[in-house]
Amino acid sequence: MTSVARFPFLHPPFISFPFSPLNYSRRCRLRRNHRIVRRSPAIPPPPAINSHYSITHRMKMTGKRGRAAVIVLGDFGRSPRMQYHALSLARQASLEVDIVAYGGSEPHAAVLGHPSIHIHKMTQWPTSPSSLPKILHLLMLLVKPLVQFLMLLWFLCIRIPAPDVYIVQNPPSVPTLVAVKWASWLKGSAFIVDWHNFGYTLLALSLGRRSRFVAVYRWIETHFGKMADGALCVTKAMQHELAQNWGIKATVLYDQPPEFFRPASLDEKHELLSRLDNDLRLPRGVQDCISIGHSASASDELHNTIFTSFINDNVVEKANRPALIVSSTNEDFGILLEAAVMYDRRVAAILNEDDLSNDRTLWDELHNGKQQLYPRLLCIITGKGPEKEKYEEKIRSLRLKRVAFRTMWLSAEDYPLLLGSADLGVCLHTSSSGLDLPMKVVDMFGCGLPVCAASYSCIEELVNVDRNGLLFSTSSELADELMMLFKGFPDECKVLKSLRRGVRETGGDSVSFVIQFIRQFQDSPLTCKL
Repeated sequence: MTSVARFPFLHPPFISFPFSPLNYSRRCRLRRNHRIVRRSPAIPPPPAINSHYSITHRMKMTGKRGRAAVIVLGDFGRSPRMQYHALSLARQASLEVDIVAYGGSEPHAAVLGHPSIHIHKMTQWPTSPSSLPKILHLLMLLVKPLVQFLMLLWFLCIRIPAPDVYIVQNPPSVPTLVAVKWASWLKGSAFIVDWHNFGYTLLALSLGRRSRFVAVYRWIETHFGKMADGALCVTKAMQHELAQNWGIKATVLYDQPPEFFRPASLDEKHELLSRLDNDLRLPRGVQDCISIGHSASASDELHNTIFTSFINDNVVEKANRPALIVSSTNEDFGILLEAAVMYDRRVAAILNEDDLSNDRTLWDELHNGKQQLYPRLLCIITGKGPEKEKYEEKIRSLRLKRVAFRTMWLSAEDYPLLLGSADLGVCLHTSSSGLDLPMKVVDMFGCGLPVCAASYSCIEELVNVDRNGLLFSTSSELADELMMLFKGFPDECKVLKSLRRGVRETGGDSVSFVIQFIRQFQDSPLTCKL
């Protein structure tokens, strides 16, 4: 039995939904009716799958409840892929979407403001103190998933209306997959797992791969993953791993940037940088190549930023502006710090600068308009990574002439504007499994931003080397790429401009999650075990 009846919004309206696994006779009757109706010439064929009308028509006409539930056992504001799923289901499919997740970061305004999207926030499990005795820490590993399991069942079975389909993010796998499977059985709903990574590999980072907890976690993840009615994954490498070693047939659904991830106009760039100007120029009293020589008067903030000027009602970019690089604290960016030190020293060596030369003199010259072959670099590190404070202290201890760092947390609305205003993105994601792709690179490409990304097994499914980005394995390689890309910045950096053109030419298809979902499953229906 294929998944025809389990996915009402993917198939013609004469198929009922959902089936109960216990009602075998009813399934047989519907199977016979299905064959009869399909042979009847009185029933017109469904509209073409590529039309927007067909998508909304099928979902409206065939969905018994007209609802979908999106489950994230984590901070929903930091789960962009699931936010885009919810938006697509609400916009393109006209479904009511219930989101069950933890609070924390604010989701995008488009999610918060959509009348068909309803967010249900669960109480988050408190963080265990590091001083907790080992025996109590192990006890928490048992108690925490039990409490989360009961909380998930309460929300999925009682707090929210029964949906046609549950779409759950994995990882985390425990107790999410167990709770959602139970809820789907109790409510007669379809159960789809969106595989972002493997949960057991993340747990192994802290406990070690030989831990019994990791072995149990993997068994649960495998067992309940196989019980899903459908599976999505983020790469072909993960699809192959699921099929060969897990016995799960998954469909690759590549991440696509939503419409608000786009290149920023010059006016938008000036407006954003004007708002961020104080944070960029005055980083807690630190003196570097960005902060020295800049005034911060109210009138200056309105007309000038580090990168732009407002002259005669027009925004123009400064010729001696620094190059703007964006990265994230969600990864270990020690490799970026090392590359910055190498860039600084190599440029000084090329220009025959003495290590004992006065930094202040150089900074004043750069501020007053002096241009050099290699520009200053301003690296904005976004996010709330666990080691943010440690790296901030390390950054302050570096004595760099041409590189400055700023760490900041941006709103969901400002983050796309920053990417659209930057010159280069640096991604340090390497993946615990080596089988997933970084969503941040997808967002960067959506904003027309070329990327230097850490190299690992499947990253070339996303980054096309020498077309839309470059790969590196060491800090030295990253430093070499920074030297190559920014030579002659801003006007004569031919390689950087070539990569930016490549990003535009290879930009991802803006087809929504729902349209991709339907296209994938109409040709390859998933097998569900009834």
